[in-house]
Amino acid sequence: MTDHLNDDSFKKNDAPFRNPISGRDWGQIMLNTMIIVLAAILLPGLLYYENRVNQKGLLLTKTILSLLFVIAVLVQPHPISMYYYCLLVGLTFCLGGDIFLALPQKMMFLFGLIFFLIGNIFYIFSFFYVAQSSQWMWVGFLTMLVISVWVYFWLRPHLGSMKAPVVLYVIIITIMVTGAWSVLGDSNLAQPGRIMVFAGALSFYFSDIFVARDRFLRKGFLNRLIGLPMYYIGQFLLAFSVGLLR
Repeated sequence: MTDHLNDDSFKKNDAPFRNPISGRDWGQIMLNTMIIVLAAILLPGLLYYENRVNQKGLLLTKTILSLLFVIAVLVQPHPISMYYYCLLVGLTFCLGGDIFLALPQKMMFLFGLIFFLIGNIFYIFSFFYVAQSSQWMWVGFLTMLVISVWVYFWLRPHLGSMKAPVVLYVIIITIMVTGAWSVLGDSNLAQPGRIMVFAGALSFYFSDIFVARDRFLRKGFLNRLIGLPMYYIGQFLLAFSVGLLR
């Protein structure tokens, strides 16, 4: 009987040290880690090809790297199905936008802009679907409005015939980040997912400033050196948020 009591006591004392992560969770962690490692290997390669202006290497590397964030969202658990589907469509359009931007023809930039515009519209649907309106949304809107107006007037003298498309894009991406502020402020949603959405949307937004600087103001590898890591960090954060936002 003493042995039995000691055995029960040992089991109770041992409980806090048991691994709380299930086999399925470990599988998800390993899969996500593999995706992150692959992305971390491909990103320096992309920057290398960008610096060398190697069109074939750039197109191949960028396509695979962007395909990875689509794969990342596909393999996540998705407790909020509509958020998952909208984000998946948005990320897929961004993949198309990345391919267009990697092509050298001038018209490809406009096609890329259109694809990113559509991708951002699906991000807007996903963010406003999951989050309730709050003061955070208005704080975010006013903050991003000030930044976006400043960015537009900074770019305007150099836009030429692209003024209308750029104005439309600035409006849409501003609304997208406002939606991310709304998600951040919704305490009914899981905090890790909220932070991922917010950080991902902001990274995406600020990476686009470097794209615009490179396209309209001053070309240079520095724009890509800063902008591309920000862009991919943002997209992967949004992709992984699908499994954490509930």
